[in-house]
Amino acid sequence: MDAILQLDQNILLFIQEYIRHDWMDWFWKGITHLGDFGIFWILLTIVLLIPKKTRKAGLASALALIIGTLITNVAIKNVVARIRPYEVIQELDLMIEKQKDFSFPSGHTCASFASAFAIYKCKEVFPKKWRTAAMVLATLIALSRLYVGVHYPTDVLGGLIVGLFSGWAGWKIEELIMKKRAEKKKSADNK
Repeated sequence: MDAILQLDQNILLFIQEYIRHDWMDWFWKGITHLGDFGIFWILLTIVLLIPKKTRKAGLASALALIIGTLITNVAIKNVVARIRPYEVIQELDLMIEKQKDFSFPSGHTCASFASAFAIYKCKEVFPKKWRTAAMVLATLIALSRLYVGVHYPTDVLGGLIVGLFSGWAGWKIEELIMKKRAEKKKSADNK
């Protein structure tokens, strides 16, 4: 376990020393703020719920965000209670405001991958390029958390795993809801 913790710290210090550049800071700060409170994904979900054509993806995303939030922010973060890296690594420069919650797993990463993966699984709603764009944005938000120094790599990995599971679960539950609805409609039509 000590080796993983040391690797976590070394990766963050490597990013700070060799990857951070003033000309990129605005980009990564902007990307990380897209994930604040899951607001981008929540707004996207609301927009998707409005037209009937995209409602399937909106419902899957909404369910995924709820599942991911419950697992990450309500359960795991409070049980693990991992302190943020900038509180532990003295050499690490924090690029944004201090976060108020615990570090593991990354809530930004979880919400991003929960929504993006739920949308990605809705193949009949969007062409592959749009579904892929959602996954790319989720990846950028996850990487931004390392760049700005608010998460360890294992926090982001944990958020990714919970997010993908939540996205899959949201999509699967949406599929079951739609199947039940179709069966009910078919049964009513046959009467």
